[in-house]
Amino acid sequence: MTEALWTADEIAAATSGTATGDFAASGVAFDSREVAPGHLFLALKGEATDGHLFLDRAFAAGAAGAVVSQPIEQPHVLVADTTAALNDLGRASRARSAARICGVTGSVGKTGTKEALFAALDRSAPGEAHRSVKSYNNHTGVPLSLARMPREARFGVFEMGMNHAGELAALTRLVRPHVAIVTAIAPAHREFFASDEEIADAKGEIFQGLEEGGVALVPFDSAHRDRLIAAARPHAARILTFGFGDGADIRAKDVVGAPGGGSLVTAMLPDASLTFTIAQHGEHWVSNALAVLGAVEALGGDLAAAGLAFADMPGLKGRGERHRVAAIGGEALLIDESYNANPVSMAATLKTFGAEKVSGRRIAVLGAMRELGASSEDFHVALAEPIVAAKVDLAILVGPEMAPLAKALGRQIKMAHVPDAASAIELVQDEFGPGDAILVKGSNSIGLATLVEALASGKR
Repeated sequence: MTEALWTADEIAAATSGTATGDFAASGVAFDSREVAPGHLFLALKGEATDGHLFLDRAFAAGAAGAVVSQPIEQPHVLVADTTAALNDLGRASRARSAARICGVTGSVGKTGTKEALFAALDRSAPGEAHRSVKSYNNHTGVPLSLARMPREARFGVFEMGMNHAGELAALTRLVRPHVAIVTAIAPAHREFFASDEEIADAKGEIFQGLEEGGVALVPFDSAHRDRLIAAARPHAARILTFGFGDGADIRAKDVVGAPGGGSLVTAMLPDASLTFTIAQHGEHWVSNALAVLGAVEALGGDLAAAGLAFADMPGLKGRGERHRVAAIGGEALLIDESYNANPVSMAATLKTFGAEKVSGRRIAVLGAMRELGASSEDFHVALAEPIVAAKVDLAILVGPEMAPLAKALGRQIKMAHVPDAASAIELVQDEFGPGDAILVKGSNSIGLATLVEALASGKR
């Protein structure tokens, strides 16, 4: 029988709190909508709301107990500060665990890499790998993910994000990884950084938390490779590079298209080679896979199992998931990249879209890229070249930030510029037909997920 994730006494010890009522929790949540029977509910106080207001909802959903900063009638652990208690619980989970841990960060690709690494480790040790769900990668998501790690886990994979300097340094010291990956550096969150070099420095903070004997994985083909290596050197016992160029420690020797899409890859590692299929489309997924192989080997996982996992890995919602949607007279392909966008990921996705085999038209619904600061206009204008190169037949640009791109494209291709996602839904529904491929990509705040849902549901 699986041991309880947390007992009331363990929670009290970890948080320096006082337990009232004897309970055992099988999970942890701070969103009452995610509470399942047997879970611990943490009543966090945020800027917008107070978790204490949702205690009744959490217990109605079956919560076994709660962490609170004011006494309640139900079983609970009373603490001075519930947010500090969340960090304490994450720290205690990490301290008691014998799992081999990997931390993943990067401007692009971190969620996909995290999911692929989890799939690879779970393939060789079913039920014994743990990872952060969704994109729980910030100052609350990381300790929550740690607190959820089963005490018997053999592997843990944690995504870490940031939009200010110093954030990753704090998160990585909570996670204390044995392996740390930086997937890629791109001008994301440029609103908060003066240069891409500053972004690289902030991402390089992940290496500061490496355990003794830890391994750092750095993108070989990045313009910031040497900067990242310098950041890793004081903390890592071993630094490995991954990429396509000669000299990379983990290198894609051969990459060809796989039947049915994706890629067939032969990868060379320092002490092994592996040929495998990646179900996901695009060169960026090959790069992600190389990082995963390096991490699997460093964590003591099974490389052959990892290769099998890549072939079976489904598309991720908002990050490449594919749908066949009904069109009058047939079907269209819908590619969902609606969760996030920055200049590098936009260009990479458009390149992959241009290589897509279609019998109809290529329709690109592109939402504005947010948090780019003073360089926003230039970054949007620069998308004109990859859009044209991808042979897009119709570009639907969404959001006011797209105005400079609309002007730059001019009459090069058929184009429409609309203010919001709702307007884009109506336009796409009127436009697409059988054999078309529809790419949907933009910053999450643009709301293009609603367009994907409308098309995937078949509502017209």
